Amino acid sequence: MIRPAVADDLSAIQGCAAAAYARYIPRIGRAPAPMTADFAEQIAAGLVHVATSPEGGLLGFIVFYPQDHAVLLENVAVQPASAGHGVGRALISFCEDQARRQGADRVVLYTNARMTENLTLYPRLGYRETDRRQQDGFDRVFFEKPLP
Repeated sequence: MIRPAVADDLSAIQGCAAAAYARYIPRIGRAPAPMTADFAEQIAAGLVHVATSPEGGLLGFIVFYPQDHAVLLENVAVQPASAGHGVGRALISFCEDQARRQGADRVVLYTNARMTENLTLYPRLGYRETDRRQQDGFDRVFFEKPLP
């Protein structure tokens, strides 16, 4: 089930982000930007959705919001124990569906260039690379997916 995050989800979201992104710290040389996000503020603004198990445990989360005529997918993370079971894809599909409902013409996102798994994942999901540049001290790769 995917639902809007509530304040009581904060600790689980922070734990999920820490667990999902910890493996990238040695590659990047510091904590990736998603690990330091203000999740409490994002939850309060209605930007965070969570995927939960039938028992209610948090499997993953996604952060997205409108930006111009697009939706920016800012963060998607899955608990390592749930990785490879379609949770991330379900969250991204949910974001794309919400973007269509909001009248957006595309979903845009970026990832760190050292998160090499993402550089092959996003094209498989229909995203195309649009740019590479330094932003906020990180080497980022930008993608977009037009929405039919």
